[in-house]
Amino acid sequence: MKATRSRAAARKDNKEAVKPVEDKIIGKRKASHQAGKSNKKRAKNVIPAKKDPNKPKRPPTAFFVFLEDFRTIYKREHPKVKAVSAVGKAGGEKWKSMSNAEKAPYEAKAAKRKSEYEKLMAAYNKKLENTDEEEEEAESETSKSQVNDKDDEESEEDDEEEEDEDDD
Repeated sequence: MKATRSRAAARKDNKEAVKPVEDKIIGKRKASHQAGKSNKKRAKNVIPAKKDPNKPKRPPTAFFVFLEDFRTIYKREHPKVKAVSAVGKAGGEKWKSMSNAEKAPYEAKAAKRKSEYEKLMAAYNKKLENTDEEEEEAESETSKSQVNDKDDEESEEDDEEEEDEDDD
């Protein structure tokens, strides 16, 4: 005897095959990826704001403070190794193997640099606020009558240009 599937089972399989993609359950990552697709298109058209060269640079973390010292030691021990990735991998392995007591001096240096950075940022932000206030004051100094006078002059010039074009 030949085993055949029932018609109901065949219809059920057919419906699942025809289901649109939107109805199927999608994992978290895929759903967020699809939701973000429209945002990516808009993001390409948006021009990022120019970075201020006077803004203080962010301080390094404890790991990067450690890497500054580690690079010099590693290059002395391995002068033929030129790859940056090799130094980074070796530094990462060394950092993982270090105890908290060994990491403490690097964390202290990082904390000190962070406090200096915060002071610099406070001064930078005050400077930005002052320049914004000065620009607003400069704009408000020109009285409304001066602005209106400038508009009148421009409109008179436009009228003269139109008359010259009509004469031609």
